[in-house]
Amino acid sequence: MTRTILTYGLIAGLVAITGILGTIWMSDDSHGNVWLGYLVMLVALSSILVAVKQYRDNVLGGVIKFRTAFLLGLGIAVVAALAYVAVWEVYLALTGYRFMPEMVAQTLAAKRAEGVTGEAYAKLASDMAAMAKAYENPLYRLPMTAVEILPVGLLVALVSAGLLRMPGFLPARSGPA
Repeated sequence: MTRTILTYGLIAGLVAITGILGTIWMSDDSHGNVWLGYLVMLVALSSILVAVKQYRDNVLGGVIKFRTAFLLGLGIAVVAALAYVAVWEVYLALTGYRFMPEMVAQTLAAKRAEGVTGEAYAKLASDMAAMAKAYENPLYRLPMTAVEILPVGLLVALVSAGLLRMPGFLPARSGPA
């Protein structure tokens, strides 16, 4: 089970972070496309379904309990999150930690272009400055990065466990037809 967790978790984490970085690099701003980013995470974490099915069919003879399936999926999600966080930290270091200052500047410029002024703009600028300051601290940044991907992994693990506990859902093939 450990090998399955590590293999599929690393695959999911690397696919997710590669996709997220791709959306940032291809975007005109440092935000990337949030919805596309979560879609990439969902696709990457679909490896949980594949892994649990493969484990159910090849190791457990086609039957898996919800708890076992969920724990397997959760393990994959945690490994994926750790890989995601690690590669994000490498990306930040390689880019001189410019992500957050650029995002703050772009957000404030966009709000200014929308016509936000006065107290509303000052409050936004203050909030963004506080967020940027907090993001400098790894004890804040690391969990915040993990929280981007973990809820998606938890959801996929729950759905996968719920579906694959039923032996009739995606049954194992018995050979050539």
